[in-house]
Amino acid sequence: MYKYKIVLEYDGTNYSGWQTQKNAKSIQGTLIAAAQKFLGMPVQIQGAGRTDAGVHALAQTAHLESPKKINPETLRFGINDNLPASINVLRVENAPPLFHARHHAVSRSYLYLIAKRRTAFGKRYVWWVKDNLDVSKMRHALGVFSGFHNFASFADKRMDKDASTQVDIEGVQLKEFDDIIALRVVGSHFLWKMVRRIVGITVEAGRDNLTSHDIEKMLQSYSETPARFTAPPSGLFLEKVLYEGDKLPEIKPPICLF
Repeated sequence: MYKYKIVLEYDGTNYSGWQTQKNAKSIQGTLIAAAQKFLGMPVQIQGAGRTDAGVHALAQTAHLESPKKINPETLRFGINDNLPASINVLRVENAPPLFHARHHAVSRSYLYLIAKRRTAFGKRYVWWVKDNLDVSKMRHALGVFSGFHNFASFADKRMDKDASTQVDIEGVQLKEFDDIIALRVVGSHFLWKMVRRIVGITVEAGRDNLTSHDIEKMLQSYSETPARFTAPPSGLFLEKVLYEGDKLPEIKPPICLF
């Protein structure tokens, strides 16, 4: 078997998420179908992590296993020729036989975009918050999440009961670009809906409805509050999957929204 590392971007608006599901259109399923149509044989594709319905990716990483050896650039062009415009393979590289997109990843970076104004062009890629936000309070609130915490309050109740809710948040950043507020959260891994709830609570702090002390209490003991303020999926992007030696780029809006 031959193994290839794939880096791809996608608009997740009309998909059920990354993972293949019965009776639903997924990113993984669409990618596998495109690869199999080009190669003319069954292949396996595994991603570095799942993204939920409506969530986008600037650089999701996956690996493809095939019994057929092929030039990486030829494979990239061949898969792209069979993909819809909403999914695009950016790079394909030969990978070592034991490479695993998920198991070898050391951290993931998510980017969330908040719009300060109504937009005709960026609606699919931002959360328009109509209220005036205190960005300094948002930045301070976001900083509370940095470090190793129990994120049980920020996970969906439907996640595996035996799964650990302890997560190491390696870094957080907030940066303004005219009418866009960009929030970056980097961690070892993430729980279901965790990033969107971190963003929602950060926005509530910016609205002056919550304090940093309130957020600290949510990390210390279980609270239903984060679930009530889950940010919509439209503004969330899997920015990058990091492997040993990788570095994050400077934050910038992924597309020209305004």
